[in-house]
Amino acid sequence: MSSFLARLGRASYRRRGIVSVAWLVILGAVVTLLVTVGGSFDDRFTIPGSESQEALDLLNAASPGAGGAGAQIVFVAPEGSSVADPAYARAIEQTVAAAQDAPQVDGVVSPFDSSAVSPDGRAALAQVQYGVAREGLEDGSLDALQAATATAKKAGLEVAVGGNAFGTTGVEIGATEFIGVAVAVLVLALTFGSLLAAGMNLVTAVVGIAVGMGGLLLTSNLVTLSSTAPTLALMIGLAVGIDYSLFILSRHRTQLAAGMEPAESAARATATAGSAVVFAGLTVVIALSGLAVVGIPFLTVMGVGAAGTVLVAVLVALTLLPALLGFAGRRLAPRPGSRADRRERADAGSTGAGSSAGARWTRLITRRPLVTVLLTLAGLAVLAVPAPQLQLALPDNSTAAPDSPQRQAYGLISEYFGPGLNGPLVVLVRDLDPATAQQTVQQIAAQIGGTPTGQPGRFEGGLDDVAYAAPTLFPDGRTAIVTVIPESGPQEEATNALVGELRDRNSALERETGTGLAVTGQTAVGIDVSDRLGAALLPFALVVVGLALVLLLLVFRSILVPVKAAVGFLLSVGASFGAVVAVFQWGWLSGPLGVAATGPVISFLPIILMAVLFGLAMDYEVFLVSRMREEFVHGAAPLDAVVTGARHAARVVVAAALIMFSVFASFVTIDDVIVKAIAFGLAVGILVDAFVVRMTLVPAVMALLGRSAWWLPRWLDRVLPDLDIEGARLGAVPASPGPQPEPVAAGR
Repeated sequence: MSSFLARLGRASYRRRGIVSVAWLVILGAVVTLLVTVGGSFDDRFTIPGSESQEALDLLNAASPGAGGAGAQIVFVAPEGSSVADPAYARAIEQTVAAAQDAPQVDGVVSPFDSSAVSPDGRAALAQVQYGVAREGLEDGSLDALQAATATAKKAGLEVAVGGNAFGTTGVEIGATEFIGVAVAVLVLALTFGSLLAAGMNLVTAVVGIAVGMGGLLLTSNLVTLSSTAPTLALMIGLAVGIDYSLFILSRHRTQLAAGMEPAESAARATATAGSAVVFAGLTVVIALSGLAVVGIPFLTVMGVGAAGTVLVAVLVALTLLPALLGFAGRRLAPRPGSRADRRERADAGSTGAGSSAGARWTRLITRRPLVTVLLTLAGLAVLAVPAPQLQLALPDNSTAAPDSPQRQAYGLISEYFGPGLNGPLVVLVRDLDPATAQQTVQQIAAQIGGTPTGQPGRFEGGLDDVAYAAPTLFPDGRTAIVTVIPESGPQEEATNALVGELRDRNSALERETGTGLAVTGQTAVGIDVSDRLGAALLPFALVVVGLALVLLLLVFRSILVPVKAAVGFLLSVGASFGAVVAVFQWGWLSGPLGVAATGPVISFLPIILMAVLFGLAMDYEVFLVSRMREEFVHGAAPLDAVVTGARHAARVVVAAALIMFSVFASFVTIDDVIVKAIAFGLAVGILVDAFVVRMTLVPAVMALLGRSAWWLPRWLDRVLPDLDIEGARLGAVPASPGPQPEPVAAGR
């Protein structure tokens, strides 16, 4: 591995012009295609093979309009008044007529025709049906619907427009999100003590992000791409792009300070630090690509898209960065006698360990390693206490921004009509006999909703948590739906239980009526997605942990080091989950963090966090422990290898962690609840993993294990390939005259 990467780094250094032009051509081609072809987003959450998705597809086939987007217009009269008052009733009817003429509207049901008036008479609800799905709505269609309410507002009614037509429509990236980049530049400048090195690091990251993101957006013309996928790819790609270049560039400057020739230094930095980058990047790519095993298309595209961005970042770090090092030459070497020069020389040599902050910290925590391990484990356990309370659901209008129309409509509907009307369930009835269809549908509605009421087509008093059920027979006479309104909201556990109860009841109803029944609707689809993701969480965790053990076994040729790394990863994940639950479910610090509403977190957040944190945790593990193993292989005592390895790697690992944290934390300012929760979980996970697990727990455990940390059975040692990430096969460093000291002026 190291020999191949050394040849790659040396070739990129020597042919820097060709390599740089090649990357510019790739970047130009991607940008040109993106401008000409463009891209689009589709935020539908589908789950092929589930009952709800199959029924929804059948419903769309039987009646295309029935599966279209729906909107709701809520009218609320002033206190002491009623929507039935002549002035208000007339304004409502005029609004309904105007809404009927809005673009793409298939039909509007007046609240007075459907008896959709609250018991106190103050509120009325009009249903708007579009002929296309939410993703097919044209720009301006929803704005035109809201403009149609002007008459009602002028009459003195409070009006809000909501419904599933107002779901997530995209993620807007603003200037605030680039604060993380500014922090990254500052950290790089402090780490290197050189604006040239910091700028070179940032340039490679930007090129990688531009190519990776552009390619991902182009794939939206071939596959379904959600608006969250590019944001996730941007967060991860930007963080790892900076970090991977940081690892290699830091090693290069240390070698230059020791007097190594620039060409040889670039080759060796690519071989040694580049090996860590390859394996760290490989773990991220495999973990993110592993999201495909869940079998949910939007999640597969999200994972593979982010993995592609990481892969581009690795390629840029291994090729474009050495090419840029060739252009810089020895100008990247710290100025002789400067603070950066003294620091780099200390890192390059074996002396001066006591003066390094990383070495001092490592000596402190390894002085009583057992105490350090116990205290660290206790702290991580406290952070993970809320994690078992994690609840999963897909986002709905209750999580929208407080001042958005859909959030206001959601609140008014819950207040005057009950929360269940925000998440109706649909029972699809197929294979009806046209001669008895009406009677059969009425029978099914009665079994679900109970006895008929005074309102036409409404049944109440049936299953627990059912407010009422309303049957609708389609014109073909063979298909019908029963709309079931729960007592509870769409994200409540009672609604989840009701879906299961309806499916159990359907089995008996199918035998009684000879029809085919299935529960569907957006709420049911969301519940099925959450259930499948929840069921996939443990198998995915086992796959990820197993992958960690295998890869680290290959890298470190040790049994205990991979086990320790996997356990540390699980501790970081537990702490991250605990923080997410505390903020997004319990409401701790929700105000300062801008969390609009508390409740279940997005269904795919746990599996995304596990995939990303796994890869990033292995970044630090590989870079930190590989330096310890390098010292051990070169003859250092076990404890000295831990301290010296930490001295070499601590500054870079700390800088990388601060950069990743600042990038992820800057995305917490986004209003989109999906991105906000993922970014917050990643930011917390990075802090915990880098500073608590890798920089504290890992050295203490390595000190406890001593020489046994590197134990490997002889038979396994013979079987495993020797990847040589330490660069032992590169041979001795060629002789170099080294940097010349600056002349000392007279009297100085």
